[in-house]
Amino acid sequence: MALSIKPIGDRVVVEAAPAEEKTASGIYIPDTAKEKPSQGTIVAVGTGKPEEPLTVQVGDKVLYGKYAGTEITYEGKEYLIMRESDIYAVL
Repeated sequence: MALSIKPIGDRVVVEAAPAEEKTASGIYIPDTAKEKPSQGTIVAVGTGKPEEPLTVQVGDKVLYGKYAGTEITYEGKEYLIMRESDIYAVL
């Protein structure tokens, strides 16, 4: 998935996973009650810092904080730009 956005330094661009449409028991969740997803796929990475290279790669599925990153819209799609330190885990 090539993206022409090139983040700077230790930042990454994440495409958030879609919000859950229904619960495990089968109840559909209305749009107003859906929670912001906290996982996604990395679509672009920066160069890192000279003393601290990045540990994530394009294509990694990651977990991040609920309020992490800055939301942007690029070519009609929603993305998050965040620092690598905002990522909690690679799935």
